[in-house]
Amino acid sequence: MDERKGPYAPMYYFIVNPSAGSGRGRRVWKAIACYMDLHNIEYEAVLTGSVGDARIAARELTEKKRQPGLLIVVGGSGTVNEVLDGAVLHGIFDLGYIPAGTGNDLSRCLHIPKRTIRCLKKQLYPRHFSMVDYGVLSLGSSEISHRRFMVSAGMGFDAAVCCAASASRLRGIMGRLGLGKLFCFLLGLCQAAGCRSSRGYILLDGVKKVEFNHILFISCHIQPSEGGGFVFAPRADGSDGRMNVCVVSHSSRKRLIPVMLQALTGRFKKHKGARMFECREVSIHTDAPLPVHVDGEFCGTQTDLRAECISRQIRMGI
Repeated sequence: MDERKGPYAPMYYFIVNPSAGSGRGRRVWKAIACYMDLHNIEYEAVLTGSVGDARIAARELTEKKRQPGLLIVVGGSGTVNEVLDGAVLHGIFDLGYIPAGTGNDLSRCLHIPKRTIRCLKKQLYPRHFSMVDYGVLSLGSSEISHRRFMVSAGMGFDAAVCCAASASRLRGIMGRLGLGKLFCFLLGLCQAAGCRSSRGYILLDGVKKVEFNHILFISCHIQPSEGGGFVFAPRADGSDGRMNVCVVSHSSRKRLIPVMLQALTGRFKKHKGARMFECREVSIHTDAPLPVHVDGEFCGTQTDLRAECISRQIRMGI
C-alpha cells in the first residue's frame, strides 16, 4: 500500500518548463509522469509555454494556500526564479526542485541528485528537510519593483554575460555537450572587452559604506555559484540568513580574466580588485546605469539596487 495515500496524504503540484535545457525539460517530465502514474500518486501539473507562465501558475496555486501540498519545479534556475517570484507566500514555503536546465546552479549548490527518478524520490519521500534562504532585490531608487531570487542577483559584467547567454542559440547546444561553463567563460571574454565600469558605493546593513571608482560588477549571493558553476562566493551558505557580496572594481578590464578563471575552477580567492563582504542587506548605487540580473534573468539597467536576505523560509526535502 502506498504510504502517500490516506486522509493526510500531501498533494503534489508540478510546474514544468518543457523547453528548459533545449527540450530536456520535456524528457525529464515524461519520466516523472510515468513514475507518478505507475505508483498511483495523485498530482496536478502545469506545463508552461512562454516566459512568465510559471510565475502566473505559482501565484494561482499558492494564493489560496491549499494544504497539505508540495510545489515541485521541473526546469532550470530561471523557472525556479519565476515560481518563487510569483508564489504568494504564507510563511514557510514547501518547494521541490528537479533540475532540467543547462546551468543548474541551484541543484549544484543544494547537492540535488542528477538522476531524475532518484531526485523525484528525494522530493516525495524526504528523510529530512532543509530550510533555505532566499533574496529580495528592489530595483530603482524608489524601490517600486521587487524580484525574489534563490541563487544570486547583481549588476555589471556578470549581468551582461547573462543577457548575452540567454540571447545565444549556442547556449543549449553547448549545455547538452557538457560545455556550458566553457561557453560562459568564452562569452565572458567577449563581454570583458566592452564591459562598462562606474563609480559607486555599497551600504552594508545600513551602517558600513564602501566606495569604489571602477565597479565592473557586484553580485549578491544566497548560494556560492552562478552562471552555470562560476563560484564567486565560496563561503556563501544558503541557510545562514546572510548574503555574500562580491565586488570587482578595477580600471583594467584584464583583471576580469583571473577572476573568471578562479571562479571557474571553484578556487576564488582575494586578489587586487576583488573584495568580499557579508551582510543581511545591501544598498548599491552606481553613477552610470549598469545591466542587472536576477538568477541569470536580465532585468534591464539600473543605478540603484537593494538586496535583502530572507532567512530560512523555504522548506525543501533532501
